[in-house]
Amino acid sequence: MATSRSTKAFNSYNPVTGEAVGTYPIYSSKEVTQSVAHARHASTAWVALGFAGRKKVLLAWSNYIINNVDQIAALVSLETGKPLSDAKLEASLAVSHIGWAARHAEDIMRTSYRAPGALMANMSATVERSPLGVVGVIGPWNYPMFTSVGSIAYALAAGNTVVFKPSEYTPGVGVWLEESFNAIAPFADIFTTITGLADTGNALCISGVDKLSFTGSTRTAKLVAAACASNLTPIIAECGGKDPVIVAADANLDRAVDATMWSAMANAGQSCIGAERVYVDERVADSFIAKAVALAESIHAGAPGDGNYGPATMPSQIAVISSHIKAAIKDGGQFAYGSLKSVQAPFVQPVILVDVPESSAAVREETFGPIIIINRVAHMQEAIQLSNASSYGLGANIWSKRQGKKIASQLHCGMVAINSTFSFAAISSVPFGGVKDSGYGRVHGPEGLLEYTYPRTVVRTRFNIPVKFLSFKRRAKDDTLVVKATKILKGRFG
Repeated sequence: MATSRSTKAFNSYNPVTGEAVGTYPIYSSKEVTQSVAHARHASTAWVALGFAGRKKVLLAWSNYIINNVDQIAALVSLETGKPLSDAKLEASLAVSHIGWAARHAEDIMRTSYRAPGALMANMSATVERSPLGVVGVIGPWNYPMFTSVGSIAYALAAGNTVVFKPSEYTPGVGVWLEESFNAIAPFADIFTTITGLADTGNALCISGVDKLSFTGSTRTAKLVAAACASNLTPIIAECGGKDPVIVAADANLDRAVDATMWSAMANAGQSCIGAERVYVDERVADSFIAKAVALAESIHAGAPGDGNYGPATMPSQIAVISSHIKAAIKDGGQFAYGSLKSVQAPFVQPVILVDVPESSAAVREETFGPIIIINRVAHMQEAIQLSNASSYGLGANIWSKRQGKKIASQLHCGMVAINSTFSFAAISSVPFGGVKDSGYGRVHGPEGLLEYTYPRTVVRTRFNIPVKFLSFKRRAKDDTLVVKATKILKGRFG
């Protein structure tokens, strides 16, 4: 079904040159509501395809994307400014998630059988999983394909239709995703992209979708949650982070430095799971810092094809980055590499800060730029304490040959990588998400797929028993029997 398109439009821009690279419609509230209505009409047929039918469609979509990876990677690079190789990696990871969701949805949503307990032994108890209906997705600009698909694919695999609002900085990627899906879709309105600004996103929140998946800042997530609350629409909120890296004295420093610097600087530091603060054992801190500086000297920001990473995609982020650098120095931190002159919009060259007080905004607030803070700690317990002191709790990285699991078990966050970085995002079978100001709910893995379903309990009488305790015909001896049985059983066999 066709949705009438608004005459209002906005441009997307190349963040390197500032040149407009595309013009897209601004969907009004009415148009958003129409899109959701069309998706709801299509959901019946999408559910009717069954797991096998949906799997076939989703695998065809994943094949289409990977066969046209050069096309989508070029568009991602154009709208975000990231290197083409990074855009290809992003697309490849997205394809992997589509395939995993398609192949595992049936097993994950399979009806489960539950023990009824001794008192209800004459009953059969099962729990079914059903799709919610229509899922709204509001995607980010930093990983416009990978992160968005992490919600879209799992929602589709679970049997929902999807209405997707991409970031206003990367609308072209969102439109391409819809067009690529429609190239193989059996019918219309299974997956719809709506473009626009903040008002379009707000319209999606109040449109009556059955669940909304949001990726973005904690501040915006609170606004989204408040808007969704008007209809009791549940949300998944994947928000920011101030991810710590813990480096023990027994760490492989070469590997730790290489991975940490990549985590902090790749994608211009615009990764919610990117390293922002490092707590390194004071016994190896000088060596770690020296190696980090040496590596920083070999990398630089620049346009795709030139730099190791690209520009700040969102122009306003430059001011945040500058303010955090200034705050770190004002509060007593020092430059190990770089300076205030490293910020030359739209690019930010690598900056390494050391000995920054924990009270500084540079330590407490998400920077979202190629800036890394390295602070010394006397022991691992101090590193754990400082890591947990943040209001965020998304990801963490630990570098240690022997202490990794012990440290990981004490961190208040949703994901931990030991002797690696970003690995939990690339493994489709594990959930992705955080706690505290980093949000709630999960994408990816079985947990992420089940987020887009609801449980239905079905209890059936297998045979009748003489005791009638769920009846107005209940007798005194029935009550006595129930109480005696409860005293003995206390939940056993259930």
